[in-house]
Amino acid sequence: MASTTKHPVLTPRALNRATLDRQLLLRRAPLGVEDAVAHLLGLQAQNTKPPYYALAARLDGFRPEQLSALMESRAVARIVTMRSTVHTHTARDAVALRGLVQSGAIDRELAIFVGRKGLDGVDLERLARLSRTLVEDSPRTPKQLRDELLKEWPHADPPSLSLAARCLLPLVQVTPRGLWGRGGQVALTTTDAWFGDAVPAEAADADETVLRYLAAFGPASVKDMQTWCGLTHLREAFDRLRPRLLVFQDARGTELFDLPDAPRPDEDTPAPPRFLPEFDNLLLSHANRTRVVTPELRSRTWQGNRAFSVFLLDGMVAGIWHLDEAKDRTTLTIEPFAPVTPAQRAELAAEAERTLRIMTPPGTPYDIVHH
Repeated sequence: MASTTKHPVLTPRALNRATLDRQLLLRRAPLGVEDAVAHLLGLQAQNTKPPYYALAARLDGFRPEQLSALMESRAVARIVTMRSTVHTHTARDAVALRGLVQSGAIDRELAIFVGRKGLDGVDLERLARLSRTLVEDSPRTPKQLRDELLKEWPHADPPSLSLAARCLLPLVQVTPRGLWGRGGQVALTTTDAWFGDAVPAEAADADETVLRYLAAFGPASVKDMQTWCGLTHLREAFDRLRPRLLVFQDARGTELFDLPDAPRPDEDTPAPPRFLPEFDNLLLSHANRTRVVTPELRSRTWQGNRAFSVFLLDGMVAGIWHLDEAKDRTTLTIEPFAPVTPAQRAELAAEAERTLRIMTPPGTPYDIVHH
């Protein structure tokens, strides 16, 4: 939304440096893993490995086993939240943020299943009650869950039954799914069953979540936050908070809100190379993504529904990378979108080597290939 009031203008480069700082990408943070997951409001986790690579790019001294240990202890978990996609959250956020965003993209997804007539004759309240009983009795795979639900509604579309249950109930993907070096198929239970009484069963407060979003992704517009979480009608929350916030605008005149004490580094602050996993929230959490990727390059980070892993140079998306994990050797291939200087090539190689040292088993040989 363009503002009719003049506010200080933040350039794309200023927004870039501020966002990178909030995202722990200007310098690796000496944070504990659980604190980092909370600060970032979760890690995109459509696949199992991206949360680990996201933390490797952001935390000083990170080891994959640290996140796995938190998952095994149920301090963090995998659950559908923002944009109706799977995220790794702290236990508290798994409950609170799921409760907050339920009325957004998750309910819209449910409406799609109902609208396709795959759930004709299905009582959704009964489906939710029955699904809860089933998964709390024992974690179920989606197939196991829909096979049981088909006994009640034999003429329903099978995938729609289990997907509707996922929309209606806050379902955690239980371990060993998502553990580093182990993993397993998706099996689901409720947050109540998984966390017990350790976590209050309360939805997050919208105003508090605005402040947390700005701390992790700001400065940002109302539309930016709505893009991040999948909710609409957040203008009221921002207007309530306006007296407590600073207001800027971007080059297009869009109002940008920020916390008064949040870091906004100088535009010339160095931004080291970073290797980010596919679907990293840095790239998905603003309506206007030009602060991290130029419009002409954005289409090159996707192919159909597949997102590529990307790397940053001078704070901006500059290419893609991928791993070939053979039994006896790991190869990390770097594919820049444009020629890089010898100095940039050396910096990328150093960052790639650091990533591989963290993310490959000790003693595993690895190669770094530049295309």
